[in-house]
Amino acid sequence: MRSTRQLNEHTDLAAIAPLLYVAWADGALQASEIERIRDAARARLDVPDEVLEGWLDPASPPSSTELLQLYRFVRERSRALDATERGGLVDLGLALAQLDGSPSDREAKALALSEIEAALGIVGREVARHFFEDRPPVRHDFEEAAPPFDVGAMTRALDGEHREDWERVRALVRDPRLALDHAPTMAAHRARVLEQLLVLAGEGIGALAFPIEHGGAGRMDRFVKHFEALAMHDLSLVVKLGVQFGLFGGAILNLGSARQHAQLLGRVGDASLLGGFAMTELGHGSNVRDLETVARFDGDRFVLHTPSASARKEWIGNAALHGQAMVVFAQLETQGERHGVHAFYVPIRDEDGAPLAGVRVQDCGPKMGLDGVDNGRLWFDHVEVPREHLLDRYASVDEDGTYHSPIASPSRRFFTMLGTLVGGRISVGAAAVTASKVALATAVRYGALRRQFGPEGEPEQALLDYPAHQRRLLPHVAAAYAHHFAAADLQRRWRDHEGEDNREIEALAAGVKALATWHGIDATQAARECCGGMGFLARNRICELRKDVDVFATFEGDNTVLLQLVAKSLLTGFAKQLSDNLLGTLLSEVGARARRALLETNPIHKRREDDEHLLDAGFHGDALRFRAHNLLVSAARRLKRRTDAGLDSFEAFTAIQAHAVALARAHVEAHVHTCFLDAIEALDGGPERDALEGLRALWAVWRIHEDVGWFLENGYFEPQKARALRKLLDRQCADVREGAVALVDAFGIPDEMLGPIAFEGYAAGG
Repeated sequence: MRSTRQLNEHTDLAAIAPLLYVAWADGALQASEIERIRDAARARLDVPDEVLEGWLDPASPPSSTELLQLYRFVRERSRALDATERGGLVDLGLALAQLDGSPSDREAKALALSEIEAALGIVGREVARHFFEDRPPVRHDFEEAAPPFDVGAMTRALDGEHREDWERVRALVRDPRLALDHAPTMAAHRARVLEQLLVLAGEGIGALAFPIEHGGAGRMDRFVKHFEALAMHDLSLVVKLGVQFGLFGGAILNLGSARQHAQLLGRVGDASLLGGFAMTELGHGSNVRDLETVARFDGDRFVLHTPSASARKEWIGNAALHGQAMVVFAQLETQGERHGVHAFYVPIRDEDGAPLAGVRVQDCGPKMGLDGVDNGRLWFDHVEVPREHLLDRYASVDEDGTYHSPIASPSRRFFTMLGTLVGGRISVGAAAVTASKVALATAVRYGALRRQFGPEGEPEQALLDYPAHQRRLLPHVAAAYAHHFAAADLQRRWRDHEGEDNREIEALAAGVKALATWHGIDATQAARECCGGMGFLARNRICELRKDVDVFATFEGDNTVLLQLVAKSLLTGFAKQLSDNLLGTLLSEVGARARRALLETNPIHKRREDDEHLLDAGFHGDALRFRAHNLLVSAARRLKRRTDAGLDSFEAFTAIQAHAVALARAHVEAHVHTCFLDAIEALDGGPERDALEGLRALWAVWRIHEDVGWFLENGYFEPQKARALRKLLDRQCADVREGAVALVDAFGIPDEMLGPIAFEGYAAGG
């Protein structure tokens, strides 16, 4: 039999009460544990056998009520003890026995209690605090130190020369007409997005890129910046904006003539003419050159036709519901000859919204994300459009069917047409970075607010103070800064070379888009996970951003395909460099090999692991450039071996696709690092520059460490240096954590765009 009254009747039983509670509360006692407790108690404690056996019976363990009573007994008496008596469970048991009149042979009793503690495998001192210390109240407020830099100054550094555009968008997203109210259905979401698109058109945003004489501002760079900044809002609205004004309007602007501009751009800009961009086909995807849709010249008109199931236009924004016309890409045929892919202005609906004769439309239906965008499929059954509907900046057809183009080469004409649309890739990459900023700002602020676990008797610890949490989240914050500066650099290059045939910028746009959109996906996923279940809640926006940004890796070019385009450009440039200056290139390559050989035999460089070296921008830049150059030269060698063996260029490149993708990634990462460094060097010295340098170092160490196997395999450094980099990565995360909230606040995301969990009071439903 057992009873908590026995604790008052037998002082030595009171001495083992704390141990009994911990033992039974932790689970069932094993036979070996019971035997050792019994032996120790019988040898040195004065507890009747029948009482002791009642508390050690494995067939009848204490009930939850009895355990609670046991806990209360120990807790109530332990509170009367002074601090010197509040040690481990042994000290606590001895003190309880003394309070109840235990004998003075402390040494024997202490030995007995120590043997019992050892038998149970209990770390007593920390467990004992459970009885006499109250858990501090849970807190849901920031305890952040003062920002280590001026947040406003950092925001200005990020906004750069387009600060007014960023500020305008920050004000716009607070406009009640652009409220982020949750749409209960896909239909409601699409209707809301259309209404908000009209608001943006009324604010003149849609026409920013169009000529002044057609209601615009003639500033494509400002349109791209508005698109980028608006990605802090609903990405469905951003994509709808891009489809209407960037793709539909941009195609007319860049591929159409002055006559077509005058006829169409005004109505496109004010959204009285809604349209889309019908390029992608089911069976061809990124392979635009081999699209099947045909536009055959017949008399005074073109006849557009979808010749097969695989030729249907797929995923066309604005097609399912709202589009009145499309820019359709099709193979132009006239006088029995095909002249390649060209763009046509094609009405698809009448004034009542019904499809025109020969046009078949089908809604793509629910998607993983972007439910506010009405993606649709299109088929054309011998649809007739006037000859003047060929967008004729780069090609025209006379009344008799004679074809003309100012660009004689079909290949160059094709790439020139596509090159005028490179702004889409630039915009999408930048928008993905902005979306990641919203998710990261919410997750970092939540991590500073949300507390979980911690030492016994101490307050729960903020999630953001845990090294594992920092490692999951803060490198993505650094990446958001890195890709922001790379996107800004790309936009400046494109603006300064607009209208020129610049393949280098087109390739760079493809590479930056690929890495920036993958960053957007990875960062929003990390933010979602780091917020636990709250990150899964729609009202906190992170899960919606994660779903919506996913397709950014696909549209405006599949990322893996785009990286192959980058690799081809690099290999072509390398081959041209060889042919144009064979001796100089060979001498340069010999010199690079010599330097690399010297490096590979230099144990000091390969093994150097001090922070001064590992944090140095020169080391980071050299490592990233070394990897890119090594992959370029080895890819060129592999291609040459295959072509020498008789493979054609397509087969040879296909055989090294994985190598090509790795080359392109390495090249773009080296470029991103250069952009980050240039942005830092453009600032005067001070805390903002210091904070950016810390982020740059974190990003560079992270990227090098992520590919540590390659650097080891190629002898760039040895294992001890790799281990030092891993340890440094953790230290850098800890350093950046000190200003993490200020760093995401510097993104300048309005409070209305962040999830409720980013703010104090979230736990109360605020």
